[in-house]
Amino acid sequence: QVQLVESGGGLVPPGGSLRLSCVPSGSFFNIRTMGWYRQTPGKLRELVAQITTGGSTNYADPVKGRFTISRDNTKNTVHLQMNSLKPEDTAVYCCSISTIYRQYWGQGTQVTVSS
Repeated sequence: QVQLVESGGGLVPPGGSLRLSCVPSGSFFNIRTMGWYRQTPGKLRELVAQITTGGSTNYADPVKGRFTISRDNTKNTVHLQMNSLKPEDTAVYCCSISTIYRQYWGQGTQVTVSS
């Protein structure tokens, strides 16, 4: 069974940086988009950043200019570079891969921004 494994989360002070990575354990075919979402207790999961096979990107307004999504098409890995982190960025971050058949989700990695 294909799984997505995230890494790179942790505790960082405000203004700090983290780099999240998402590595699939199996093979994916006909990928459309890869992305990162985040969720906090009591809130709906929200899209953070998304990247297409062709490299087009889309970012949520709160993270524009601070976060950068990138992907390696040969390995189907996706990364999220997060700079100038703020306390309101605290959440569980999940990666997702959408193919023409379905959307796959990782278990998530906790990011906590606190002094």
